[in-house]
Amino acid sequence: MKLKRLTICIALGIAPNAFAAETATLPEIEVIENKIQPLPALSDSALGETSVVRLRASTSDTAKLLDGQPGVSLYGAGGVSSLPVIHGLADDRIRTKVDGMDLIAACPNHMNSPLSYIDPSSVGSVKVFAGIAPVSAGGDSIAGTIMVDSAPPEFAATGKGNLLKGQAGAFYRSNGNANGGNLSATIANENLSLMYDGSTSKSGNYKAANNFKAAGAAAANKPWNWLPGDVVGSTAYKTENHTLGLALRNTNHLVDLKLGFQNIPYELYPNQRMDMLGNTEHRANLHYAGQFGWGALDARAYHETVKHYMDFGADKQFVYGPNPPSTIVAPGMPMYTDGKTTGALVKADILLSERDILRVGSEVQNYRLNDWWPPSPSSLAGMFSAPGVPAVSGGMAPNTFWNINNGKRDRFGLFAEWDARWNPQWVTLLGARTEQVKMDAGLVQGYNTMMAGYSVSAAAFNARSRQRTDNNLDLTALARYTPDDTRAFEIGYAQKTRSPNLYERYSWSQNGMALIMNNFVGDGNGYLGNINLKPEVAHTLSATLNWHDAARAREFKATPYYTRVTDYIDAIRCAGSGTMMNALCGGAANNTAINKFVHLQYANQSARLYGLDVSGHFPLAKTDGWGEFTASGVLNYVNGKNLTTNDNLYNIMPLNAKLAVAQKVGSWDNSVELQLVKAKNSISNVRQEVKTPGYGLVNLRASYGWKQVRLDLGVENLFDKFYSLPLGGAYTGQGTTMSLNGVPWGVPVPGMGRSVYTGMNLKF
Repeated sequence: MKLKRLTICIALGIAPNAFAAETATLPEIEVIENKIQPLPALSDSALGETSVVRLRASTSDTAKLLDGQPGVSLYGAGGVSSLPVIHGLADDRIRTKVDGMDLIAACPNHMNSPLSYIDPSSVGSVKVFAGIAPVSAGGDSIAGTIMVDSAPPEFAATGKGNLLKGQAGAFYRSNGNANGGNLSATIANENLSLMYDGSTSKSGNYKAANNFKAAGAAAANKPWNWLPGDVVGSTAYKTENHTLGLALRNTNHLVDLKLGFQNIPYELYPNQRMDMLGNTEHRANLHYAGQFGWGALDARAYHETVKHYMDFGADKQFVYGPNPPSTIVAPGMPMYTDGKTTGALVKADILLSERDILRVGSEVQNYRLNDWWPPSPSSLAGMFSAPGVPAVSGGMAPNTFWNINNGKRDRFGLFAEWDARWNPQWVTLLGARTEQVKMDAGLVQGYNTMMAGYSVSAAAFNARSRQRTDNNLDLTALARYTPDDTRAFEIGYAQKTRSPNLYERYSWSQNGMALIMNNFVGDGNGYLGNINLKPEVAHTLSATLNWHDAARAREFKATPYYTRVTDYIDAIRCAGSGTMMNALCGGAANNTAINKFVHLQYANQSARLYGLDVSGHFPLAKTDGWGEFTASGVLNYVNGKNLTTNDNLYNIMPLNAKLAVAQKVGSWDNSVELQLVKAKNSISNVRQEVKTPGYGLVNLRASYGWKQVRLDLGVENLFDKFYSLPLGGAYTGQGTTMSLNGVPWGVPVPGMGRSVYTGMNLKF
């Protein structure tokens, strides 16, 4: 009886229509061969190892593996740190889990985003819960959930002796002269497994297809012009990642421990005023998964420490004087962040009957953040004594500036969800999750007491009660009707809640320099926090229609959705007093500024988003000489509006589509891709967002596989088309980054020109 119940449970977890093609490789719990997972929505998507391997050579940015998934787009950022967007909602509005850990960006610019901590060469599988995420996979998010996992531990087959295997790979990409490599190895017997996985990558600045700015030697009135006109400044990076894993299994029980280390000596940012010039991360991740006659148990505990350092990279250093001999390059403005994250999760899947699964669990996370900027008197001496620059007293000295002092953000959650298969046609999922989020921050100070932007702001902040507690509720309801083996229809509703992050609540200074350093959307503006922010609450209704043949060789899927967000955290023009670094900070000038960078404050408003995701694939032809041809495509549309101000929401991806024709002949896998993006004309006026024209790109990809060797070749942007990134933000990649004199307003970050890539992977 127990075996029968377990079989039914497994069938429910991997029921027909659960995912697209590669679902079976993506269990939430995997012990030996048995799998139990929450019922996924038809709108969800997945990438298994086959799809991931195909894309690895083309990018060092794990987030870009998601490009082309229904409902997903990407904010531009550093070379390995793009921020995923689901249905127009990005960054912290998405719950992002890496090997089961909830990681947090410890940076006022969110440079060290969660997906930057795993290299594409280490990714084994990806799951995207778009909108209607199960409460067991949600929490503290309103857009959905992204789960990126490395490959599970491997053990020797019974009676086959020890297992010793590994692989080594390398890649090269022409644009930016990007290159890197990866190495992994496993040694295991039937019950014990030891593995190592490491990777490194680096790149110089990439080039756009055409000049998008002036070029030439530095001049007195154009100090930013030392880069060629087609070079996108501040896009270089270098990274290295290492993971050591130890796993132990005994029948239906698995324990594995992973120790990870990352070092990023530099990652430059074309849409931020600062660059990341050091990021070291250490993490420990302990996981248990077991199956019993009554169901399954999953538990995890993890701890992460991050030490983050920002300053001006070479492209952003200050340059004064008409000729190189009289140029003054300021040392910069150091900024440090330390983050510590400790979390634990326990979840049980209980087989109530042959029809029902009850999933219950609890989760806790403690986060600590310190963000401080040491005094920089030597930098100020160069900055304010240069020709044509007025002398200013005070500046960035003599004190340490505390942006966030002893920031605390603690979460505790409980959830329960019920999977039920009523009959062969009807399946439902109901879930509820409650979370308490407690936040606090300590006393702050500015660089000095001579400037009102420091002293008045700090005194006002310190005089306030800063502790806040949010009690949040998530609900999920999903119903699926499958009349036959070629059709499935689904409707779902979700209420999701997200509390503000520490920077949204506690960034405090109205000094213009400090404001523009607190910005994680890349729009060039400055941001002021708001202690009184309420949690965002999103109500989402979606439906999915899925048509396919019995073998799923042909499939068409469409998902319309509608989301209404109360207390949406948007921005209003800063109402504070004007200060030294920017005369637009507060007052009439800031409120009426047009075609200029401005200062903003986070504020609760109301918003709505609606859209449509369409995806599908079908065979085109099958021949003896040319192999099999398959067509596939994805189309995404989203519309976002601030209902309080009637403004458009920021960074909404315009209508876009990706079409591909793939060929498989012998050991060759080839494809040609067409990416189409409509012009972005619906922009956020409060942020002075810039419009971008539409474009079309063509990519070629090919791979050939031997028994132990895989070769990847490709060309991205085949026709070297110039385009601007719709979600790339404002170009601030070079020049006088704080005073704004060297960065012309209104230039969006350009996309990459033609790039030829190749990669090779050897298994041993």
